[in-house]
Amino acid sequence: MFFQPSCRLRVSCFTRGFRFCIGVHFALVALIGSTLATESPAKKPNIIFIMADDLGYGDLGCFGSSKIHTPHLDRLAAEGTRFTQAYAGAAVCAPARCVLMTGLHTGHARIRGNSPEVGGEPERRSDGTEGGRRLSLESGNYTVAEMLQAAGYATGIAGKWGLGEPGSAGTPNRQGFDEWLGYLNQNHADDYYTDHLDDNEGVRPIPENRGGQKAIYSNDLFAEFSTDFIQRHRDHPFFLYLPYTIPHKELAVPDLGDYADRDWPDDAKMYAAMVARLDGYVGRLIAELDALGIADHTLVFFTSDNGPLKGTRAELLRSAGGLRGVKVTLYEGGIRVPMIVRWPGHVSAGRTSDEPWMFADFMATCAELAGVPPPADTDGTSVLPVITGKVETLGDRTLYWEFPRDRLQQALRHGRWKAIRDGRDQPLELYDLQLDPAEQNDLAADHPDLVAQFEREMAAAHTPSPYWPDKPIAP
Repeated sequence: MFFQPSCRLRVSCFTRGFRFCIGVHFALVALIGSTLATESPAKKPNIIFIMADDLGYGDLGCFGSSKIHTPHLDRLAAEGTRFTQAYAGAAVCAPARCVLMTGLHTGHARIRGNSPEVGGEPERRSDGTEGGRRLSLESGNYTVAEMLQAAGYATGIAGKWGLGEPGSAGTPNRQGFDEWLGYLNQNHADDYYTDHLDDNEGVRPIPENRGGQKAIYSNDLFAEFSTDFIQRHRDHPFFLYLPYTIPHKELAVPDLGDYADRDWPDDAKMYAAMVARLDGYVGRLIAELDALGIADHTLVFFTSDNGPLKGTRAELLRSAGGLRGVKVTLYEGGIRVPMIVRWPGHVSAGRTSDEPWMFADFMATCAELAGVPPPADTDGTSVLPVITGKVETLGDRTLYWEFPRDRLQQALRHGRWKAIRDGRDQPLELYDLQLDPAEQNDLAADHPDLVAQFEREMAAAHTPSPYWPDKPIAP
């Protein structure tokens, strides 16, 4: 629409009118140009994903716990939306994290268990010895961090990675993260008072913990990393992934706090104190976002990597929230996790949603937030319309899990129905989660049509892996 005067124009009797029009025209052009020069495209929202380790569905006050007090997480839920039917990517650590990072469910993901049955590489322990075998991500694997990094996000991670051994292509800095501090593998992550952490492509010594000293609690360092990261990157979009290592099975905490005098076993006291400490980290982070004035532009997720560990502690604290099963099982107690999402002004405060979704959906959700297309092969769907309340449901879709522990366990969620099978040669169980969330009443015999449908869907979802070979089905 820019005016281009013709050299053939006659300006005799029309000179005054022409000059007036020219003046108005270029004044408008100048005004529009000035406006365009000062306006920038809408800033992409920051994304923070906080993940506990082995925290049960029922361990938070906002998810029904009467034993453990979590005021900061309860506030997060009050200021955001609580998702009561959200799922981890797997029933154990490494594959759950792989699903989250790659958007591929465990029927397609490279990492499907904590240790491969075939191949992999020896785990390098902190004392220099080799442990069990681990499988690392490869350079060809595409992570949500790589996607967001390419979209202009600063990317950082502090906590437990679990997807790449030292020197492999699977370390965080080689999988899309600009900054990284934590534990590369699971066994090292059990040492909360370690004398070193993996720091980008090097190592950060913690001399205060040498010789068995317990001066510095590693998760405190992750909390410090988080506030420092958002302070430094507050003026441009960032993705911060915080996979804390608490309250994992090897229990240790600087102090028991309010739980010291409880008439509980010591492990229950420590577990509750670890959850409380994690709650404090979340409170500090939210306070920092508020203080920096970026809370309204920051989407915060909080969840757990899988269900709680089996034992009397979980029973006393009702960690599974009344659901069947625990970690390492594909029953609800092993894979259903607490999920809270806060984004002031965009996510409704105090809302509860029962829409089912899982870690595989995170990749596509981040793609929509960043305004970029998700990978063509992703197994997930963007749940942003549900998170923001634009829709109540994503409609008819299927969620899938498998776990090759001793035998291939498979599970599938389709609407109200949950199918689960403990081995490819075992009969399929069928539960109506709307009426039976604790999976007590197997309805497979009553619905042979659904059983046949889910058998086909399970077979289609499973791609054989060379690292967990399919075992022959006995005749």
